Amino acid sequence: MPDTSPEPIATFCGKCDCGCPQLFVDADAPEDRRVRITDDFGQRVQMSEDQFADLVAQAKAGAFDRLTVAGTPPA
Repeated sequence: MPDTSPEPIATFCGKCDCGCPQLFVDADAPEDRRVRITDDFGQRVQMSEDQFADLVAQAKAGAFDRLTVAGTPPA
């Protein structure tokens, strides 16, 4: 699957030209690998839409709040 198709749904950072992490949904991919997140090192994670929905729900519920953001220690 080429990394340039389909078009990204979201780009994380986007303030530079370093190949920022991006989120893709590929309707032609197998169901268990439709959602793809790429990083700026050429790696990727693929998951099902259900797995991604769970990740989003956990993030909204605060599961990631304890992680540092842009070098700022957690409160």
